[in-house]
Amino acid sequence: MVRSARPLSGAANLASTPMHPVDQAQGLRQMFAARVLRFIPVVANNRAAAAAGLVLERLCAAYAACGLHTLVVDASEQARPPGELAEFDLAEGVERLSSQVSFMAARGLPLSFADARGSCETFLDALADAAPQSDVVLVHASASELARIFAQRSRHANLRPLVVTNDMAEGLTEAYAAVKVLSQRGGWMAYDLLMCAPRRSTQADEVIARLARCADEFLGVAQRSALRLDPFEPASLDPEARFMDMAAGLLHCALAHTLSDSAFDHLISPGAALPARQSPVLN
Repeated sequence: MVRSARPLSGAANLASTPMHPVDQAQGLRQMFAARVLRFIPVVANNRAAAAAGLVLERLCAAYAACGLHTLVVDASEQARPPGELAEFDLAEGVERLSSQVSFMAARGLPLSFADARGSCETFLDALADAAPQSDVVLVHASASELARIFAQRSRHANLRPLVVTNDMAEGLTEAYAAVKVLSQRGGWMAYDLLMCAPRRSTQADEVIARLARCADEFLGVAQRSALRLDPFEPASLDPEARFMDMAAGLLHCALAHTLSDSAFDHLISPGAALPARQSPVLN
């Protein structure tokens, strides 16, 4: 559990609502009218699959330290397939892990939203409707699947994916292949990198430098920032300052999605679990 951490730069305080609602429905609409979900693409690396859990856990801890609720959507090849009910209603596939973290197993699920162009962008709408209480949605999937999900909507956005690798040659090779797919199919010419390797690793820094060099020289892609995570550090450690800065940067460049009317209808439907207090609003 995160004990303390400095706030993410750009995380807003709770919004005030000076207007007095006429009835409950109007009051709820005022509360959620400005709600915005932030989608962050996290690239799955099959050669560094063990690192994925660590990265997702640390990101959840960073956002939880700022009072944000995070939904982790795992659509990687290593993930569990979605439950049968989730095929018909994504909300049925959301598992509440804690007061600030939810999880959805979604292997193969985005492809069921593919249209005639091969785009799976409506998957984002369905996720927003399924988890309206969330503030941040981490979409963990392969580079090709992330391109199908995000490419159409991110053409005029400053979206920056997060690439994960380890200090092994196989992890580097797959990370480079992912960067190539992201640039050619998604149009993303910059990324952030998390290197999961023990502190004693002598090759981790060289792998980071080699990936940055190859991405720049052969693809024209910029490695904006790179951090190392030690998989042997206890999960109870507070996120360090540099990691919080990276998490804030990812949040700032995330794909914004305003809460839809269908999500609002879910919140006020009989039996819906209404939040106990107004949730943070990100501007």
